[in-house]
Amino acid sequence: MKKNRESEDNLFEALTLIEKEKGIPASFMLEQITKAIVTACKNSYGGNDDVAVKYNKTTGQLEAYLNKTVVEEVNDINREITLSSARNISPTAALGDKVAIRLNPKSFGRIAVMTARNMIRQGIRDGEKEQALSEYQSKLQDIVTATVEQVDPNTGNATLKLGKAIAILPKSDQVAGEVLKVGEPIKVYVLNVKSGDRGPRAIISRTHPDFVKKLFEEQVPEIFDGTVEVKSVSREAGSRTKIAVFSKDSDVDAVGACIGPKGTRVGNIVSQLNGEKIDIIEYNEDPVEFIKKALSPADVLKVTLAASGDKSCKATVPDSQLSLAIGNKGQNVRLAAKLTGWKIDIRPESGFFGEEEEEEETPAAETAEDTIEEAAADETTEDTIEEAPADETASEDTAAEDTEQTEEPVEEEDSQEASEITEETDDESEEEAVEDTDEETDE
Repeated sequence: MKKNRESEDNLFEALTLIEKEKGIPASFMLEQITKAIVTACKNSYGGNDDVAVKYNKTTGQLEAYLNKTVVEEVNDINREITLSSARNISPTAALGDKVAIRLNPKSFGRIAVMTARNMIRQGIRDGEKEQALSEYQSKLQDIVTATVEQVDPNTGNATLKLGKAIAILPKSDQVAGEVLKVGEPIKVYVLNVKSGDRGPRAIISRTHPDFVKKLFEEQVPEIFDGTVEVKSVSREAGSRTKIAVFSKDSDVDAVGACIGPKGTRVGNIVSQLNGEKIDIIEYNEDPVEFIKKALSPADVLKVTLAASGDKSCKATVPDSQLSLAIGNKGQNVRLAAKLTGWKIDIRPESGFFGEEEEEEETPAAETAEDTIEEAAADETTEDTIEEAPADETASEDTAAEDTEQTEEPVEEEDSQEASEITEETDDESEEEAVEDTDEETDE
């Protein structure tokens, strides 16, 4: 009896130790042990699973009782008991009553004991999974401080300890240029939690845009209490981040609150991000003003929204700030486009070389169309001319005949006029001759 008591005390000491080390409640483990005892009884007593397991807090003992029905004649020894035997256990027992018979674990068969042992082990594993899942879900979409347990030299993946749970931080989710050291505490963002055959798995990251958003919530009280709202975040981890903020209180400067006194708030965030640059933009409902500010540090002269309404625009900047507006390898305009949700086309104030020619392509095309139409008309005229030579020859012959016919009457008329003139001349000559004769006669 003393030995059993010591083993039971050892059992509960073990359960207490498991609770401290793994965070699995002792009550959960007792439930698993109860299930294991019931299964062992069922295997040892012909399938009779009418078992009651009790934990006596006073004595610290775990007691198991098998219920049997009181009958006059026993047909199934595993389920029935005679009246005389039942009254040795309970003096008031009567036919049809159930009597609880205390069991000795040593009476269980070897197979039953092994089954119970496996069930207890499985219960411990299930408890660990439940504990990990509960811990992950409590930190879902939030920042947690983890400790670097190990860094794989080949893949660069880091094994982190999140409280009592373990998670893997892939190399792709680490900030570029940072070096993780074993034992070093780092902050990570719990993006999602997935359950699998091997237990729950937390998907963590240090490159997600919401990681920066949560860091601002930690550093800026105005964001934490809702006075200042983070509208959007665009990020290229390790290089640059743009964050748009909006103040719901007209007396609170959203940008100034995020920067903090002497830049301490944003400075703390930058140090945690391994020197990553952060642009804090004031959000504006007017897309034109919002796009202008999103392209900072460049000064934008004009923003023209597309008439088609497809959330695209053209931003005009001074010639001297064209490269500043575009950024290194297009980073500035790319982050601005992600932040605003607009497709942005950067153009210098003087315009691009050959841009006017491109704008004049439409009139030129119209001129080309007119030229083609004129050419087509000329071709039609030439075809008409080619078809007309025979007609022109006929017309020329006809015209010649008409001319000859016209010239003949003219010659006749000229002869008649000449004859009349000759006749007149003869008459005048005759008259002059007569006059001369008359004068001579008078003399």
